[in-house]
Amino acid sequence: MTLESHQRRVVLWRHGRTEWNVAGRVQGQTDTQLDEVGREQARSAAVRLAALAPDRIVSSDLVRARDTAQQLAEATGLDVGLDERLREMNFGGREGMTWREAWAAFPDGMRAWVDGDETQIPGSETHRGAGDRFAAALHDHVSRLRAGGTLVVVAHGAVLRTGACSFLQIPESHWSSLGALSNCSWSVLEENRRGDWSKWRLTEWNAGTLPEPVLSDEQ
Repeated sequence: MTLESHQRRVVLWRHGRTEWNVAGRVQGQTDTQLDEVGREQARSAAVRLAALAPDRIVSSDLVRARDTAQQLAEATGLDVGLDERLREMNFGGREGMTWREAWAAFPDGMRAWVDGDETQIPGSETHRGAGDRFAAALHDHVSRLRAGGTLVVVAHGAVLRTGACSFLQIPESHWSSLGALSNCSWSVLEENRRGDWSKWRLTEWNAGTLPEPVLSDEQ
């Protein structure tokens, strides 16, 4: 895909699969590792993403994201910048548990969670809190991206979704309209610049193929 010379792009890439993903265990900020399938997912996806000729790679400092990012670093010759603000949402006492186990351990807290009160699980972070910290990090990294450049951000499913919504200033009541991200899939944000102003928009979501030009009257 050829961007206009001034149009910047951000690729939001989820890490590869882990054993906890397979088991349905909440990972959050627990530092789990890629399994064999996850490492192969990262290698395969990195080859495709390298074709975008990224300028910069930044990653959550958790191992599963960092090791995924390293595959792209090896394919491009770039270094990986680490930023703890890109870590997954902190799920507090639920981490390491399946959905069923969490309901058994925290019945009142889980009921509150489902009803929209995310403060009743010990140590947990809210979607808004996680999204806003991710978006703040993304603004910082985008500000250092050259005109026409591509930034790849490697992170985690929940914080990528909430962070993209916060960055795009989507009302929180609509955040659940975006579905979950698959392991090693990515989403794309592109800058729409007109004169002295710019606006970011979502052009790909949960993709496994490279962005293609949109042939449309709508710009």
